[in-house]
Amino acid sequence: MTNPMIDGKRADSARRRERVFKAIDTAVRAGGDITVSGLARAARVDRTFLYRHPDLLELVHVAASTPVENGRMAAVSRTSLQADLANALEANKRLTARVRQLEKRLSSQLGESVWNESGLGAPVDIDQLQRRINMLEQDLADKRGELEERTEELEAARAANRELTRALNQGS
Repeated sequence: MTNPMIDGKRADSARRRERVFKAIDTAVRAGGDITVSGLARAARVDRTFLYRHPDLLELVHVAASTPVENGRMAAVSRTSLQADLANALEANKRLTARVRQLEKRLSSQLGESVWNESGLGAPVDIDQLQRRINMLEQDLADKRGELEERTEELEAARAANRELTRALNQGS
């Protein structure tokens, strides 16, 4: 047996959700700014209703951040999303390598500091050589990063060159 009050509440919530969907659709077609307050007002619901329903709130945020072209939301292509993902993964790899390098450097410096404070540290000339090695390793890591960036730029230029050549050959 169902409770009429619960059924009524569910029906009211469904009607409100439908009004929110319609308000989002209307706001997207009209263009302009899309805000939680504006959509709540247009749908005749309280803002807290949107905040209590994360799926509706996400729709509002997506609609607000999606560019509009001629009254319609611009479609994001699968290719552009894949390119963004590939770029993010590459950036993640570079950042992970950099974090490892910094952790290693920090560990080395902390160990050296403890070693020197204990009075058992190496003679000064060995310390100077070790500092020089650390500096050269840092320079090498920086140069490798620059090389990776330049390699990526070169690969992008080559791809663009191939596309242009292909376009010229097809046009002939």
